[in-house]
Amino acid sequence: MKIDISRIAKLPTRFGLFQIQAFKEGEKEHLVIFKEPMGETPIVRVHSECLTGDALGSMKCDCGEQLEYALKTIAKEGGMVIYLRQEGRNIGLLNKVNAYALQDEGLDTVEANHQLGFSADERSYEMVEYILRHFKIDRIRLLTNNPKKIESLEGIEIVDRLPIVIEANPYNKGYLLTKKAKMGHLF
Repeated sequence: MKIDISRIAKLPTRFGLFQIQAFKEGEKEHLVIFKEPMGETPIVRVHSECLTGDALGSMKCDCGEQLEYALKTIAKEGGMVIYLRQEGRNIGLLNKVNAYALQDEGLDTVEANHQLGFSADERSYEMVEYILRHFKIDRIRLLTNNPKKIESLEGIEIVDRLPIVIEANPYNKGYLLTKKAKMGHLF
């Protein structure tokens, strides 16, 4: 598949001054937010889009807090966030809202996805390897709690896994426990 790549632009944020570059893969437009110097083994956060958590401040998940943690860390130390357009673990916004409704009825996040005909996690990470190669990066310190991300980056050496510790709240406590129990998330 052909990948279109934007020019690099500056992005001043409340966390600091970053640079951004977009990568268009078919209909999906992914974003890289980075701060130099990145060093020989940069900190990298692979973050999947979560409109409700990232933009609306939803407390049903920990996505917005994880993104904020990553941006603060990278603002201080250098590195990058690879922001993948894979809403709702890649089931899309409409299905994610349907999954939320099923969770409101008592299903957990995995059961809700299964009820809708999806696996627990539909995401893929080939684009991450493409982006890292574009930046000539082959060794990283991965900022994640998700073992699937660690396992999926076959062409990249993960020198270290850096955990993201987010305090649970009354709305996401069950969600976080389900991610740990059913999806093997590390904390």
